[in-house]
Amino acid sequence: MQAMALKEKYEKVTEEGFTEITLEALKEQKEGITSYPILDFDDRALRLLYKGVRETLKSSKVKVAGGERYEKAKRAFDVAASLCALGVLAVPMGLVALIIYVDDKGNPIFSQVRLTKDGRPFRMYKFRSMCVDAEAHFAEVQKQNDSDGIAFKSDDDPRITRVGKFIRKTSIDELPQLWNVLMGDMSIIGPRPPLPREVVLYTPEQMDRLLVKGGLACICQCEGRSDMPFDEWVESDIRYIKTRSALLDLKLIAKTAAAVILRKGAK
Repeated sequence: MQAMALKEKYEKVTEEGFTEITLEALKEQKEGITSYPILDFDDRALRLLYKGVRETLKSSKVKVAGGERYEKAKRAFDVAASLCALGVLAVPMGLVALIIYVDDKGNPIFSQVRLTKDGRPFRMYKFRSMCVDAEAHFAEVQKQNDSDGIAFKSDDDPRITRVGKFIRKTSIDELPQLWNVLMGDMSIIGPRPPLPREVVLYTPEQMDRLLVKGGLACICQCEGRSDMPFDEWVESDIRYIKTRSALLDLKLIAKTAAAVILRKGAK
């Protein structure tokens, strides 16, 4: 059953109610849902989604690698690395923020609700690469999706600003997420945190991406970034979750740096 068909069928219910219906449909439909539900996720809807993800993950067959010592070492590294990076990049980041503001007079920082481990919602920060009302215009551009899966990508998204094209190509737009890493919402290495509107379309197997904390980069960002098909993206995240270790994290950091420098798959 498609999400939009569900909404037409239950057009008189509230958005929170539709979220409950969507979560119920995910349990019944093994193949998942393939149309974006255009929803405003308020706090109650996010709590319902969080609960639904946690319940789904209880049935996961994926064994998460890394023990308690690894988790503590990973967190210590995240704090040290993000602190150092923020200190070194403070002035350049300030200049980027100023350029974005001068370009269109809008807030240079964009925040968006994403989901991390177990489906917990948090606000992820980026340098704004789109017009100030980009989210309000998502319904107008969603049919331009260049991705073959749930994640939205578009080479010709009209919402992207002139400065936005450059900071996306160079991944500069992601730098404010170092603050998310410092605060503990994200890690340096981990599956990219998805949007709530994407997660309500996940199959139970795809939700396995949320078994661990989200990160700045993972295998996908090293091997293909935006060029990787969605199914392969999910498979690579699950592969990381099953095999993660301190050595693998260091390798992925090095590979991600090379991918950013070469602008491999960046859009």
